[in-house]
Amino acid sequence: MRIAILADVHGNLPALEAVLADVAAQGVDRLVVNGDTVNRGPESVAVMRALEQVPHDAVMGNHDDVMLMVVERRDVEIDPWYLDPFWRSVKQAAEEVEAAGLLDTIRAMPLTLRIEEPGAPSLLISHGTPRHYREGIGPRTTPEVISEITQEHPADVLVGSHTHRPYKDVWGRYTVLNTGSVGLPFTGDPRAHYLILTLSGGRWLPEFRRVPYDRERALAAYERTGILETGGLSASIFMEEVRHARSYIAPFIMWCEEEKFERSPDKWAEYRRMRASRFVLPEPQLSVRSSEEP
Repeated sequence: MRIAILADVHGNLPALEAVLADVAAQGVDRLVVNGDTVNRGPESVAVMRALEQVPHDAVMGNHDDVMLMVVERRDVEIDPWYLDPFWRSVKQAAEEVEAAGLLDTIRAMPLTLRIEEPGAPSLLISHGTPRHYREGIGPRTTPEVISEITQEHPADVLVGSHTHRPYKDVWGRYTVLNTGSVGLPFTGDPRAHYLILTLSGGRWLPEFRRVPYDRERALAAYERTGILETGGLSASIFMEEVRHARSYIAPFIMWCEEEKFERSPDKWAEYRRMRASRFVLPEPQLSVRSSEEP
């Protein structure tokens, strides 16, 4: 049995299309979309429509839930962050998903998906961890955390996403994997990342795949859809994350908070000058990479 697990498409339609074509060529038996289908990228609705055409299981991610938060005005009295002009791109994505009648699709997504096959280690798939969709799995995940999670949510293999970086580690009898991101990898490699698990000899064998896609088309969509003009500064930063395959928005916000700066285009330009080495364009990667290691 072969299971493809992809995540963090983030409204990047060309990346999703390339991965779905690669998945079809791999002859997998099951497809799981592990959260964050929408937002950040400019084509959330088109991505959701494309996934409607493919049989799959879907797990909710934090950005999927944000669409519901914005429309339902959840937590607006506690932290109305999505009313800030900086986040207009998020509000616009939520309005587009609502107008397309796709909110019920998100509401139907579970927070975890358990897969148990005869004679196979049990799989537990969640966007972050089974405890919370924003708790990412990666190099900083300690054995103590894995012990806590597996006691609360027993499974032999934990599969997460959220961090946009592929990962693999083994602690005792537990295997911990991260799929990486289809639409917004933070590895410096601009290819679309996803994971295939193959059941062989009573073990799930991971295959980390990186697939080239038409990144120029993905970048052009920010202007074609109008979100670059109407979405506020966040839309511009999201586009640069696609262009460079790096994380910018979280460290930029942290820098502004630490220095008590307004999140403005001038401060974004200053941030880019200060960290110019992180804004070097990645080398084009034109071939598919497949490896047992991330």
